[in-house]
Amino acid sequence: MNKDSAVVDRTAADHFIARSAAERLWQARHLIVDLDGTLIREDEVLDGASELLERFRGRCMIVSNNSTHTAEGMARRLARLGLQVAPSCIVLAGEQSVAYLRREHPQARVLLAGSAALQRHAMARGCQLVKADADVVLLALDPHFNRARLGLIANQLRRGALLVATNADASHPGPGGSLVPETGALLAAVITVSGVQPLRVVGKPGPLLLEEGLRRLGASPASTLVIGDNPDTDARGALQLGMDCLLVGGAAGSPSLAALLRGAVSAPGAAAAAPAL
Repeated sequence: MNKDSAVVDRTAADHFIARSAAERLWQARHLIVDLDGTLIREDEVLDGASELLERFRGRCMIVSNNSTHTAEGMARRLARLGLQVAPSCIVLAGEQSVAYLRREHPQARVLLAGSAALQRHAMARGCQLVKADADVVLLALDPHFNRARLGLIANQLRRGALLVATNADASHPGPGGSLVPETGALLAAVITVSGVQPLRVVGKPGPLLLEEGLRRLGASPASTLVIGDNPDTDARGALQLGMDCLLVGGAAGSPSLAALLRGAVSAPGAAAAAPAL
């Protein structure tokens, strides 16, 4: 096979993958969509993100392992990038970790290693935040994580505190193919130093975030399609709950989000625009 034939065959294969995926997209009644690496890369909106959200407006939920922002803060961030999403349509690992603690450990003294926004949210939800003698350590993406903070966390765990992590992602995609360190990198350091494994990792591929997305949509797993970029979190989480999943952004030979939508132009059953969120 010559080089030109190989290029033609690859282009045809990419078209088939995108077309097949597009048909699955338009058969879905509801969408659960990942954020980092799927819709955005830091402050870069990916091609197709706005169109996808608009076409499935009212039938779509963003579900992300983000542990830095609250839903209201994320909605404002996305609006600055030109993506209009209501806070009620955003499910984040940080907020859901706080909800988990309030539900399962309502009286716990909590050492929260995370952003100022997440700490304010936790206090507003009734968490008792402490700097010592903690019953639970909640580890999120802490912007002030350093050797001293690592030592504090490890010693709280060694004296008996439980460890809960918002998510275990080592990184998420940044612009230009770069990697942005994530909570999982901090979690690896904490486990290495303390020898303590987490009682619970709240984010994907665990079920809590996806189940909350389904609840807010009023949807069943069978009618809902997950779109994400990470086979270890998005695809695995969807599989465990019996949901179909489309990977985009190049993962496992997947099409870009823009290519997926281009393939949907002539796909049967293309959805009409739904009412605004």
